[in-house]
Formats: sequence, structure tokens, C-alpha cells
Amino acid sequence: MSKPDLVVVGSGFFGLTIAERCANELGLDVLVLERRPHLGGNAYSEVDAETGIEVHKYGAHLFHTSNERVWEYVNRFTTFTGYQHRVFARYQGQVYSFPMNLALINAFFGRSHTPDEARALIAEQASEIDTDRAQNLEEKAISLIGRPLYEAFVKGYTAKQWQTDPKELSPEIITRLPVRYTFDNRYFNDKYEGLPTDGYTAWLTRMADHPKIEVRVDTDFFDPANGLRAEYTGQVPVVYTGPVDEYFGHSEGRLSWRTVDLEREVVDVDDFQGTSVVNYNDEDVPYTRILEFKHFHPERTYLPGKSVIVHEYSRFAEADDEPYYPINTAEDRATLLRYRELAKKEPMVLFGGRLGTYKYLDMHMAIGSALSMFDNKLLPHFAQGESLASGGVDE
Repeated sequence: MSKPDLVVVGSGFFGLTIAERCANELGLDVLVLERRPHLGGNAYSEVDAETGIEVHKYGAHLFHTSNERVWEYVNRFTTFTGYQHRVFARYQGQVYSFPMNLALINAFFGRSHTPDEARALIAEQASEIDTDRAQNLEEKAISLIGRPLYEAFVKGYTAKQWQTDPKELSPEIITRLPVRYTFDNRYFNDKYEGLPTDGYTAWLTRMADHPKIEVRVDTDFFDPANGLRAEYTGQVPVVYTGPVDEYFGHSEGRLSWRTVDLEREVVDVDDFQGTSVVNYNDEDVPYTRILEFKHFHPERTYLPGKSVIVHEYSRFAEADDEPYYPINTAEDRATLLRYRELAKKEPMVLFGGRLGTYKYLDMHMAIGSALSMFDNKLLPHFAQGESLASGGVDE
């Protein structure tokens, strides 16, 4: 490829959706730049060499959506299994069905409740604190679900997630804590759910498999040695999906994120925990959850006697860490507004994706957002000759 028509920085779902649409629908030559040694962003999966089990390298990725357009689009590149995500929560040596539902309430309080009895019990316990007067996350949570459920299933987990006492966290972090007064323990409520039949990397690779798409891995857009930023910025449209503050050299300050540390281990058992995800709610257990990857694809055949588990830890991201979840404090929001103004002044640069917009986007949301950017900005520019208004941080 000599001079591309479009440069996409980052090869996650947002970037590859943009690349695929522009190549297939508009016939554009698209150059995708990826600083990692593989495409796919955080959705990348790989086969564990010792066991043959597919592992999500950057943590569990569960696909679900109720968006008909997104569902139709993703099915062009993969079929999906019938996997439905179910989580279990461990507290003080016992395992409970999760999210909080009638099975959890009955087990935790040691007796059978009808839906109405359970609803009345939780309402009585939650009446301890007026939700409108909650001063911190702890008070807000108690006002929603009561102190017993909060102390068992929210307090310790939240403290580990944020590395902060919940009394010191803003009540705005939680607006609701759903309790189901049925035995339904399906984690997501979306119309469509499943895992890509032959894995995420196969799916992502098919999205990029087009003669007009070139993917360069191990290539940093910001590295002055390759000169790519200087070569393309202002010369061709650029869709940037990396951290927005990094694009501007953190000139307005660093946005704050949480990250996760993932410790992978091969264990010499057929089945370590009987399910894909178990949350660990006790505060004295340092990790937040254990993932066991063979349970994501029970339809596959595995070698006996081994399994792959991952202990997941949560903490505040430092400068060189991989950002996962935006913390989104008032200070962060003010900083983001300044970056939005800078983004509008960049020549032909659009910002998208989780990192580029400083919003936690599930996979289906990132794909949907990319389809909207294609429809509303790239298609009018390339097909109708409309000028390209930079920005997009607030898409």
C-alpha cells in the first residue's frame, strides 16, 4: 500500500469495524496500526500451548447485545455458541448464585422466601439509610440493598476493585444494585448472547481479511523513529482509538483508570471450580475473581487432567499500565472536556473506542459506535465529499 485513504490507530473492535466498513463499502485503502504484536486489542485470545484451551489474554470477554444491527453485522464474521454467562460469588467459605437473586437471598438468610417476602425483607433492611441522603458509596449501597447483603457481596469486592474504603468513594459510582426476586441467574439480559464458535482471534482476523486492509503490528503511531504520525496527520483522515490523553501528550493532565493484573496458571485437575467465573467477595482474599477458561466452551474436547485458571486483581492504573475501566471522577470529566476541545482542532482526526472516548464500552457498544461513526462521518466525507469535522471524543 503506497498512500492509504484512511489510517486507523488500534485494531480492537472499534478500529477493525471502521476498517472493514471503509474497505468493503467504500473501496478505500485502509492502513491499521497496532502497537501490540497481535491484532484484536483486549479481545485477543490465544490457545494455551500446554493444554490447548483458548484463553482470553486480557481477561474474560463475553459477547451479548440487544442491538439488531450489531448482531446482524457480527454474524458476518463468526457464528456463536449458545453460551450463557452465569457468575457465582464466594463469601466466607460458601458459594452463592449471582447476581443477587432469590436463590442467593434464600441461601444467605437460611430460609425460603417467596418473591414478595424477599422484596419486603430487602426493603426493610434498605430503609436504614435514605438513598437521596447517601454521602458515600457504602451508604448508597446500603440504601439500595440493605447492610447484610452490602457487607457480604459489595463491601469487600468494591474495596478490592478500587483499592479504597467504600466510605471514601463517591455515591455516584453506583446508581443501582439490581436484586432479582426470581431464581434467574443469567448474568446478562440481552436478546443475543454467546461466544464466537472458533474464538475471538479468528473472528477479528476475518474482519481484517480484505485486500484493501493492511495491518501493521508492533507499530507505534507515536514513535518518532517511524514518522507515521507526522506523515499521515493532516494528510489523510485518521481514526484514533488509543487513550485520548496520550494523543495530546497528557497536556491537560492524565485521565485516571483502573487496570487488572491477570495471573495465569495451569492446574493438574480436570475441573478447578465447576464454572467459568467465581467472584471472591472476602476482603482478605487479594484477588477479585478466578476465571476458568474451559467452561467458556464446554462444547469443545479437552485433554484430561489439566485446566487453565486466571486470578484477577484490580488496582489503579499507573503510567505504563494497560487501562481498562475509566474512573471518571469530577476531575476526570473536567479534563476530558479540555481534550474534547483539543480534539476538534486536530486536522481530520476522529477519536473513538473505549480509550479514545474515555467511556467503558462493551464489545457490542464499541461496534455500534463504530458503525455510527462510519454512517455519520466517514461515509458522508468519502462518498459525498462533505468536510470531515474532527473530534468524536464524546461520541
